[in-house]
Amino acid sequence: MSMKKESPWDVELHLAAAKGDAKRLQVLLDSGRVHVDCKDQDGTTPLILAAAGGHNDAVSELLQQGADVNAKRLTSTTALFFSAQGGYFDITITLIEHGATVDSCSIDGGTPLFVACQYGHLDVVEGLINKGANVNAHMKDGATALFIAAQNGHVRILEVLLGHGAKAEAARTDGATPLWIAAQMGHDHVVRRLLKAGAKVDSKRHDGATPLFKAAHKGHTAVIGEILKYRPNLGILSNGESALHAAALMGHMTIARQLVGAGADPLLANQEGLTPLQIAIRHSQNQVANYLKEKIRLRTVIC
Repeated sequence: MSMKKESPWDVELHLAAAKGDAKRLQVLLDSGRVHVDCKDQDGTTPLILAAAGGHNDAVSELLQQGADVNAKRLTSTTALFFSAQGGYFDITITLIEHGATVDSCSIDGGTPLFVACQYGHLDVVEGLINKGANVNAHMKDGATALFIAAQNGHVRILEVLLGHGAKAEAARTDGATPLWIAAQMGHDHVVRRLLKAGAKVDSKRHDGATPLFKAAHKGHTAVIGEILKYRPNLGILSNGESALHAAALMGHMTIARQLVGAGADPLLANQEGLTPLQIAIRHSQNQVANYLKEKIRLRTVIC
């Protein structure tokens, strides 16, 4: 990258690209006074600006003028990255057909496929995969495109990724799986699809929290309903708590009912020796406490 300051011609070329003014781009470049790949202080080229703005004609003009399709900003992001992020299918395909590296990644490891999954651009996701994008590539933190789709609740994209060989159990470096993140975010439709695809119901993050535990803590009743169909661990986890302890702590009455109905024990002691009932009482979750008391009373009567 040149360290020289931007000239007025550079600035004008960048402005024309950002506006999508293909005719002005042609005039400026034909003048010979400015280079097609001139960069600003962030390393952004006119092609990157045109692609990010979704300007088809400007992108075509710049490519015809010899723009470097794989030029990178300081963040290592390319024109393809931004066209995928914006959901510009035609530009995405055009760039690839002109030699754009499909899996070129940013400094954090994210590829064009990642940002297309993040923003829910199904057609772009399919286009990238059809052009050879690696569905199991991962970022520096281990997150895959499937993880990103699960995190953002894009179930149709998730299905496409799974259909092309994405690994349902691929975890981040902290142990969180796509199922775990979907449960935490409350995406019950994604949780349902992942469990159907064979995701392990009791997959856990390194701190011991399972999808059931996180859903109980966050209050996602629909997610709890999906997970309970697969007989998750209702006992004490490696974090020293149970899902019922989490529900009691946060006062999630509906979830307490779901868990007890599935067999969770309101008298199960955690690592500190406290039961879900005691947790509910300590944190003034009176509705949950009264419910658990009644369940314990009824169990005692029956016995």
